[in-house]
Amino acid sequence: MAGTGISNLQQRIVVGMLGIPLIVWFTWMGGGYFFVLMLVCVLCAVNEFHRLLSARSAPPALPLFLLFSFAVQLNFFLPVVEPWILFLIILMCFFVLELFRTDGSSIVNIGASMTALLYVNIAFGSLVEIRQMEPMGFAYVLLLFVCIWSADSMAYFGGSRFGGKLFKRKFFERLSPHKTWEGFISGCAGSVFGAVAVAYFDPDLRVDFALVAGLFIGLLSPLGDLVESMFKRDAGVKDSSSLIPGHGGVLDRFDTVMFMSPLLYCYVYFAEVVTGL
Repeated sequence: MAGTGISNLQQRIVVGMLGIPLIVWFTWMGGGYFFVLMLVCVLCAVNEFHRLLSARSAPPALPLFLLFSFAVQLNFFLPVVEPWILFLIILMCFFVLELFRTDGSSIVNIGASMTALLYVNIAFGSLVEIRQMEPMGFAYVLLLFVCIWSADSMAYFGGSRFGGKLFKRKFFERLSPHKTWEGFISGCAGSVFGAVAVAYFDPDLRVDFALVAGLFIGLLSPLGDLVESMFKRDAGVKDSSSLIPGHGGVLDRFDTVMFMSPLLYCYVYFAEVVTGL
């Protein structure tokens, strides 16, 4: 008898139809609304990353990770000190904590803990910083989201339809055996198309800026998925959690956003601050 449950693809579509408008609304509202969205993502992602770390190391207690992350994100939103100062304080706290702990390797514990906190907090903190770049903050964040969503969709359908027909070699088989070069090329095209669409509907966003960003995101965004796959394979899990039906956890759903947001921040900084574009 055939199962009555909905497929993974159907779950992904339903979650996308509900989640994308909500994310766009929070991004449009900006300010405290967008900060709260990012804070929730950070706390969920840190919780998931802590679980991954526990498979290979002995990180300090989760509440400490959550407390540190809350402080870092609040400082991104309402700056008091330079972010590197907070990360230095966190590092020194881990040094002192390890003096009184006997679980696992101190070097591995500290290194793994700092990797988790740095990656998650810098990723979402970069989005908070970009959103506050008025008057273009909303356009920049939306550009990132749309390019990634378009790239993911085109890569999925392009890989499903044409995967293996042009290139026999997989894209990165060791970490992601199902990714194909056809999917990668389709994803790049989807990202550029998404950038053009955002620039078309926002006349204040320069087309050349958007096109470079779209190509940049399309070419590099698969690395975010591969980095996340690397962490999960090392921890021996398929998904970081089951929080989001059809997608896994926050780390699974936002892996590409997390990898690309600091890079987009650098691109925007260079384009706006250095060259004055």
